[in-house]
Amino acid sequence: MTETAYIYDSIRTPRGKGKKDGSLYQATPIWLVRTLLKEMQQRHNLDTSLVDDVVLGCVTPVGEQGSDIARVAVLDAGWAQTVAGVTLSRYCASGLESINLAAAKVMSGMEDMVVAGGVESMSRIPMGSDGGAWYMDPRVNDVTGFVPQGVGADTSATLEGFSRTDVDEFATESHRRAANAWEQGYYDKSVVPVKDLNGMLLLDKDETIRPNTNVETLAGLNPSFVMPGKMGFDNTILGKYTTIEKVNHVHHAGNSSGIVDGASLCLIGSAAAGKKAGLKPRAKITMAAVIGSEPMIMLTGPTPACQKALDKAGMKASDIDLWEINEAFAAVPMKTARDFGVSLDIVNVNGGAIAMGHPLGATGAILMTTVLDELERRDLKTAMVTLCVGAGMGIATIIERV
Repeated sequence: MTETAYIYDSIRTPRGKGKKDGSLYQATPIWLVRTLLKEMQQRHNLDTSLVDDVVLGCVTPVGEQGSDIARVAVLDAGWAQTVAGVTLSRYCASGLESINLAAAKVMSGMEDMVVAGGVESMSRIPMGSDGGAWYMDPRVNDVTGFVPQGVGADTSATLEGFSRTDVDEFATESHRRAANAWEQGYYDKSVVPVKDLNGMLLLDKDETIRPNTNVETLAGLNPSFVMPGKMGFDNTILGKYTTIEKVNHVHHAGNSSGIVDGASLCLIGSAAAGKKAGLKPRAKITMAAVIGSEPMIMLTGPTPACQKALDKAGMKASDIDLWEINEAFAAVPMKTARDFGVSLDIVNVNGGAIAMGHPLGATGAILMTTVLDELERRDLKTAMVTLCVGAGMGIATIIERV
């Protein structure tokens, strides 16, 4: 590596309920990205010609999210025409993968300043709209041992011995922390309100937080993945995981990530590029890693990905001050924290996707935004951001304040 990749800023939209009655349903995906690009330019009086590329994660890049939305958003926002744009998908890791790719470009010296992040409008472009062999081809289903992620999450909980009460307690705490963070103003710095074409406010706060959530109310929800289990997917699992007698179905809408709309962007550059733009670095990207993991459960990748990043950085789990582990399902951060012997007191300290939702292509960048702000607020140094990934992968990124 010839350069250090610094984070100069990280911003996001609020997350809106991913249905037609959600507050961001009126906002097209490109409008969300445009809103953040304009805010980033105005916030720093940024000469956009200094930016080489925009790398944007999007898990379902079809329809309004298709045709390389990254480059078109650059043009729509009025940025310099020399700014390129590329859209990528690594399933739920897309937002963080965009940051890691941008950092690699800067570290190699290939580029000097890159904007990275992601977008997903799940109210307008339903999850799975892009199809693909993994879902649609019976031969590929059979070869890969495909099961729905929810069944995989329930399998993970079963293997770990997490009860329904355990995962519901975790979900309750996610809502409590998120509500507290908003009440205390912890999200004010980096959340950019979304307005319509006429300047009328659409949304300025994450929309799906339920502060009154408790274990008793969650106990009334039926498990969401019993039916697909009965359709044969439980048998697929039991054929491989012979140490369990049955899959204990514990996950439901209340302890799984919500379907929402949202976007996030991170400004990354070299020291020289930042100085030229008149920017002060907030943190540096120390190391990043991806890894393939067991594809049937497909949610176990965070642990080996984090370990790979730690090993490459010459660090230990105990060196990390704060962890952001995506709450795809409650069992995921619970297992990852247990694997590393990390207290949940330093994991997702301001809530997570169970409370605020998981806009697939944007979530990784949203987690980066959240943890960077919290490192500064607490005057801490290091953080780990990690997500489980579809088809059995994991991703992890370590940052350090400067």
